[in-house]
Amino acid sequence: MSRKVLVIDDEEAIIIVLRASLEATTDWQIITCSSATKGIEIAIAEHPDAVLLDVSMPKVDGTQVLKALQAEDSTQDIPVIFLTAKARDSEQKVLKALGVSGIIIKPFSPETIAALTKEILGWKD
Repeated sequence: MSRKVLVIDDEEAIIIVLRASLEATTDWQIITCSSATKGIEIAIAEHPDAVLLDVSMPKVDGTQVLKALQAEDSTQDIPVIFLTAKARDSEQKVLKALGVSGIIIKPFSPETIAALTKEILGWKD
């Protein structure tokens, strides 16, 4: 069974790299969105197996998206991985305390993004 992964990031270049890398190295269905509010709508409608979520976005940031997903009955069980350039331990601790499944630091290596995602989520396939 193919997994469905939603990528929410306001940077089109990141979306392109993530989609290309994940589609080249997995059989996952990749759904992408550059708007936080649209991303919430897609998560509710599509119920992906995981969300890769940028922390720093205009208007509605990743932490607000996470809280919205956690507050919604149909999406609260979807694992979320933050994508962030905030690499300091103190910043990561604050983000992890919000209840994310994991954090991937930008810039990341496109060759390893699928493996990192699988490792964080405990996916064997």
